Amino acid sequence: MLRDVAVVGVGQTSFGEHWERSFRDLFVTAGVRALEDAGVAGDEIDALYGGNMSAGQFIQQEHVAALIADYAGLSTEGVPATRVEAADASGGLAFRQAVLDVASGASDVVVASGVEKMTDLGSTETTEALAGSADREWEVFSGGNVAALYAMMANAHMERYGTTRRQLSEVVVKNHENATENKYAQYRNEVSAELVESTPYVSEPLRAFDCSPASDGAAAVIVVPAEDAQDYTDQPVYVEATEQGSDSLAVHDRNNMTSIDSTAKAAERAYEAANVSPGDVDVAEVHDSYTVAEILAVEDLGFAEKGDGGAFIEDGHASVGGETPVNPSGGLKACGHPLGATGVRQIADATRQLRGEAGTQVEDASVAVTHNVGGTGATAVVNVLSDRNGRSR
Repeated sequence: MLRDVAVVGVGQTSFGEHWERSFRDLFVTAGVRALEDAGVAGDEIDALYGGNMSAGQFIQQEHVAALIADYAGLSTEGVPATRVEAADASGGLAFRQAVLDVASGASDVVVASGVEKMTDLGSTETTEALAGSADREWEVFSGGNVAALYAMMANAHMERYGTTRRQLSEVVVKNHENATENKYAQYRNEVSAELVESTPYVSEPLRAFDCSPASDGAAAVIVVPAEDAQDYTDQPVYVEATEQGSDSLAVHDRNNMTSIDSTAKAAERAYEAANVSPGDVDVAEVHDSYTVAEILAVEDLGFAEKGDGGAFIEDGHASVGGETPVNPSGGLKACGHPLGATGVRQIADATRQLRGEAGTQVEDASVAVTHNVGGTGATAVVNVLSDRNGRSR
């Protein structure tokens, strides 16, 4: 029988352009902060899972798990460290692997971390690295980079459901406003819809401000058996479910271009495992690598009916104080998107929300969902967390 699991510590660096900091400095900083938050000593760690998409291209470094274990001071103890790669769902999947490790009884104290150092490359090289999350043979070689593929999805959604250019812009406006109170965010400035719509096209209808930035950063969380959580913190956050879904790598092989089935399938299983419905969710951190991705997410996660995601956001239902606040951290768009770190950062932000310690705080948040996507949706990880305040399994 699987054990219940809890998050007892979180830590991260700020996200942004860290010219003065190395890859290893970033993950060590995040890891130390998570350990300090949990009151855990290094010799208590049983295993580590590190999410990273493409250190080999960004900094020409492979064997990343060994590097993390070495500079985290774990290699002398022989602590097993595993790199997890699922494009920009790497962090979310690293967290899932850490949870399953503890749930199985194989380990008692496990670190889930994520890190990426992206800004050492120019924009052309970064775009080329990101293209590795799509199908190179059938999409990338034909000019279909990730932005272009999401633009096709946006155009299909606009054509089928009447989603508007202004609704895409409102995703940016909301998330930038939310990030103003997030001390870790890459962009803490408010923007207007008019400003968003004045920026140049990246791939029509997506403009420059519809896209998450290249970022450096790291995040880490500590998970333990739920029965031991109170030994570490008086505010444990419980993992009610962690689920993963898959879909075809190439967009053209999918059922349709107006939903991400991997998200819908993972969400359905997660809600069932956690015994909750979308209406029970108080706050969500979703994958908004492009503005249309957030619109698809609120639909595929069940917060809005299919086709109503744009209106759901435009009408304020996804704002703090709305029906289901989405991305109070600022999301990938404003918080930043260091690929391998994002999924773990989402867990850290959800944990802070449930503790009542977030920058942009959702009042009385008790149930949180995190949603991390690899590339254009071939991988999705959905987690349900709670403070179990008034809830029982």
